[in-house]
Amino acid sequence: MTATPLELQELATEIAAEAGELAHRRRREGVSIAASKSTIADIVTEADREVEQLIRTRLAAARPEDGFLGEESGEGDGASGITWVVDPIDGTVNYAFGMPSYAVSIAAVEGPRDPGQWRALAGVVHAPALGETFRAAAGEGAWLGDERMHVTDDAPAGALLATGLGYDKNTHAGDIETLTRVMPLARDIRRIGAASLDLAFVAAGRLDGYFERGLKPWDIAAGRLLVDEAGGRTGWFAPDAFGRSLAIVAGPALFDELRRTILVDARA
Repeated sequence: MTATPLELQELATEIAAEAGELAHRRRREGVSIAASKSTIADIVTEADREVEQLIRTRLAAARPEDGFLGEESGEGDGASGITWVVDPIDGTVNYAFGMPSYAVSIAAVEGPRDPGQWRALAGVVHAPALGETFRAAAGEGAWLGDERMHVTDDAPAGALLATGLGYDKNTHAGDIETLTRVMPLARDIRRIGAASLDLAFVAAGRLDGYFERGLKPWDIAAGRLLVDEAGGRTGWFAPDAFGRSLAIVAGPALFDELRRTILVDARA
C-alpha cells in the first residue's frame, strides 16, 4: 500500500487533530470527575489509552498493512514496511496538572525495528491546548501553519536551551551536573516537560537547542523529522550508567558545541 511522505503527513495531521480534540475534551471532563469519583492520575491513564486506541483504529482503517508502535498498546506488525510510532499524550504530568504543554505525536517510519535504523517519512506534533500543529514530510520541509520552519543559525546572546529530568531521583545528580556544564553556553534554560514539543520548538526556532537522557522512540520519532527538515541536527549517544541514551538537538553550530560540552567523558 504505497503512499508519498506528503500523503502520510496529511493522514497523520488529520488523525492527530481528532486525537488532540479527544484528549483536550477528556481533560476538561476529567477535572470534575476526579473531584468526586476518581483521581486525576486515573483520568490521565484512561485518556492516554483512549486517545491511543482512537489513533490506532483510524490508522488501521486507512492503512491496514502498516505496523504500529505506541507508548500504551505496544507493537503491532505490518507487511508494508511502514510503522506508525505514536505518543498519544506526550507531557502527561503537564496534562494532569492542567498545563497546556502537552501534545499528540504521530510519525510514519520505514526500516527495521531498531529505531536507530529508521527513516522517518512523516511526522506531526499537535498541541491541542496551544492550538498549534507542527508537521513535516521527508524532503518537503517542516511547517507550522503556512510558515516554513527553520532552526536558529546562532545565538550571540547565549542559547535558549531546554532539557528534562528523569523521574528516578537516583539520576538527578548526574543530570544537574550536566546542566552545570552547559550553563556557560546558555542564555536561559527551559523545562517544558514534553519532548515532542521541545523538538518542535527547536525546529520552529523558539529554542536554540535541547538535550535529555532517557527518551523513548515515541518521544522523538515525529520531532526528529521536524528538526531535520528545519535544517537542524539530531544525535543520540551512548547510554549512561543507568542505561539512558543522550539526545542532543540543535542547529548545526550549536549542536557541536553542546556535544563537546556534554560529552566531556568519552564514555558518556
